[in-house]
Amino acid sequence: MAVELQKRSVPLLDFQAQYASIQADILTAIHRVVDSQRFILGEEVEKLEQELAAYTQSAYAVGCGSGSDALLLALMACDVGPGDKVLTAPFTFFASAGTVARLGAIPVFADIDPVTFNLDPQRTREALDRDPKIKAVMPIHLFGGAADMDPILEAARDRDCFVIEDAAQAIGAEYKGRRVGAIGTMGCFSFYPTKNLGGYGEGGLVTTNHEALARRVASLRVHGSPRRYYHDEVGLNSRLDALQAAVLRVKFPHLDGWTAARERNAALYRQALGDGSLPILLPEAAPYQTRHVWNQFSIRVEKRDELQAWLRERGIGTEIYYPLCLHQQACFRSLGYQPGDFPVSEKAAASVLALPVSPELSQPDLLYVCDAIRSFFKG
Repeated sequence: MAVELQKRSVPLLDFQAQYASIQADILTAIHRVVDSQRFILGEEVEKLEQELAAYTQSAYAVGCGSGSDALLLALMACDVGPGDKVLTAPFTFFASAGTVARLGAIPVFADIDPVTFNLDPQRTREALDRDPKIKAVMPIHLFGGAADMDPILEAARDRDCFVIEDAAQAIGAEYKGRRVGAIGTMGCFSFYPTKNLGGYGEGGLVTTNHEALARRVASLRVHGSPRRYYHDEVGLNSRLDALQAAVLRVKFPHLDGWTAARERNAALYRQALGDGSLPILLPEAAPYQTRHVWNQFSIRVEKRDELQAWLRERGIGTEIYYPLCLHQQACFRSLGYQPGDFPVSEKAAASVLALPVSPELSQPDLLYVCDAIRSFFKG
């Protein structure tokens, strides 16, 4: 018979707790922008771009309206368009393939590595060898862990493909000591509130070491207009607003400390649940993931939905990232993929469950989660 625990609330994310710790600085920054009456781009955005270019080890950083727009702008800057193909993973957030389709290009998928959830380099090379129309590869640094970039870069180089890193969940993550977002042709980040560096609304960033690409992204985000009212090409309206930049600049100095707390929380989970007695698979950082930033801590478990319901009843927040692979989405049926085409991705979609790992959580919170998981299997 399962032991009933004394119930407590452990949210998946605790925005209120984080805000309370920086409230005064946040309000000061917001008032500074309001007093200036400069709300679009401007000095706040420029300073944030400079700070994050240095942090990501990139030569250039360009703020934009969202993480999805960052992907879209990067693809546009690489001249991806109708008839082109872009290779990515089927187990990820929709924007990775959705931005490709929005440009009239065609998403092509390769299966993932079963340990890291990221693009499998061997499957990536096989897909590139099969399809000469692939113009770009989009590896995703899922859940805060870097994809295995060197073999992906080598395969892309052999085919003269662009490499656009989807680093939306992985700011500060490292691959063999190199920061993600500065390894491929371009990197794309999101400041959606759930991200490790999250704003109070939408926001995104494109990073690159190529000056011409940075200039083009900066033009494309303002309707293809490097000079006001003079348009070299058709772009879009995707400007990062000054209020978001100001909020992010307050949060940014705390990012490494928050990341260290996420690392500690992930280590505690592995210590408390990793004795092999439970029918779950715990995420582990691969050797080349020299800094995993744990945007999510996703276990794999066969009785996923039952466990999620059990934890919910005990006040524990969880989430399923992602319950349906991209090749199985209704809007991509025309691509012709079938169930079973990407078995590793499909198995992940059927078994992943993200546990609370945010930096505001206490050790008792995490141990309560672990005890609740153990009680589920004992029951």
